[in-house]
Amino acid sequence: MQISRSDLADFAYFLAIARLGSFRRAATAMGVTTSALSHAMTALEARRGVRLLNRTTRSVTLTAAGEELRASIEQPMHAIEDAAGRLDRYRDAPAGRVRINVLEDAVGLILEPVMPVFVDRYPDVAIDVSVSNRMIDIVGSGFDAGIRYGGTVPEDMIAQRLSPDLRWIAAAAPAYIARFGMPRVPDDLSTHRCVGIRLGNEKLYHWEFERDGQAIAIATPGPITVDASHAAIAFGLRGAGIIYATEAVLRPFLDSGTLLPVLDDWSPMGSGFHIYYPGRRHLPTALRLLIDLIREVRPLRG
Repeated sequence: MQISRSDLADFAYFLAIARLGSFRRAATAMGVTTSALSHAMTALEARRGVRLLNRTTRSVTLTAAGEELRASIEQPMHAIEDAAGRLDRYRDAPAGRVRINVLEDAVGLILEPVMPVFVDRYPDVAIDVSVSNRMIDIVGSGFDAGIRYGGTVPEDMIAQRLSPDLRWIAAAAPAYIARFGMPRVPDDLSTHRCVGIRLGNEKLYHWEFERDGQAIAIATPGPITVDASHAAIAFGLRGAGIIYATEAVLRPFLDSGTLLPVLDDWSPMGSGFHIYYPGRRHLPTALRLLIDLIREVRPLRG
């Protein structure tokens, strides 16, 4: 039976479903509706006269025929995608679409200064940005890349640095310091109210401090725990407790005096932002252009 253009398009949809195990996630990754994706798979199975997917209300799995099809077409389809991406280098106006998952802090510090320039320079390139502090499988969730602090990038990914290392500091509102006093050493935090940090892997973060070669990690006490910087800052500004973040995130509030540095001489350096992506495929043109522009603009100057 001859291959049709419909088959080629539906094969790409089929591979997305096989990779993500979900019609909804595959539809998001491919930029179509879930209904359209379902109809495409039904039509492919009807044309080929064989069931490729086992569907239930909760999961999608491959049949034996589906597994064989996936094994046969996965590498050729990747080769076609790579070839199409390489052709974009010869366009006068680059085009394409890239999906990235980024930390909340990276939006303001990395993307905000860059995206106005990017959309002016590459109007035909679409960037789909998902903001989340949770650790996710970017491949399984349909993303081309992620942006995180260097120390949290999965080991099986290729990572490129986007910023210099960043200084981490504790801070509090003047009203809080006036009421409870200024800690002098990290151990003093045991008698203070601190806004705790829940990491993307659900673990509670121990605040890190360093001075003269001495490193300390403190399990901070306090009634509030957050998983987002904007929430910590909001509570800190209201005097609810001492907060902890990168100096770059807190700089506007430190400059205005609405937050004061705490244990400033104990502030350590931490790994800067990195963009990461799977290494088994050709780097999408849109992603390469974004990385190049971030390095050109150097939003954190390093």
